[in-house]
Amino acid sequence: MPKFKSSKEVCSECERDGLVIRLEEVDIAKIQHMLRIAQADLDVVKALVSETPKDSPSWSTLYKLQYDALHQLIDAFLRFDRIKTNNHQCLFAYLCETHPDLVLDWNFFEKVRTKRNGIQYYGTPGLFLIGKNLKFRCACTWIFLRS
Repeated sequence: MPKFKSSKEVCSECERDGLVIRLEEVDIAKIQHMLRIAQADLDVVKALVSETPKDSPSWSTLYKLQYDALHQLIDAFLRFDRIKTNNHQCLFAYLCETHPDLVLDWNFFEKVRTKRNGIQYYGTPGLFLIGKNLKFRCACTWIFLRS
């Protein structure tokens, strides 16, 4: 099992390894496009969540859509700082470390990232979990509104 690293450790490693990329300009059109994609993902989740049976394998898809929306929103948010990253862990760590005013939970980001990786790469099923879905949707919505 991999060793848990703090957001500070991950952010430092990402910067050291060149995984945090400084952009020359803020591309508003790109940011707007990213926000539209994130909103479309969340709209699909909202439309399907009430129609999806609790034992359906579609929960994996709904989880990944929520995760993708969260990732897109954070990516768009950091582009206002003229930053992009080469992986999701760096993205979340950079956000947590450079925006302490947002009072974000690094453990939450690591949990949803590893859950998504389990679904995406290892065949771990996404299960029906109302509480986690609600927290996920709240995080996505909150970041969307802040950006």
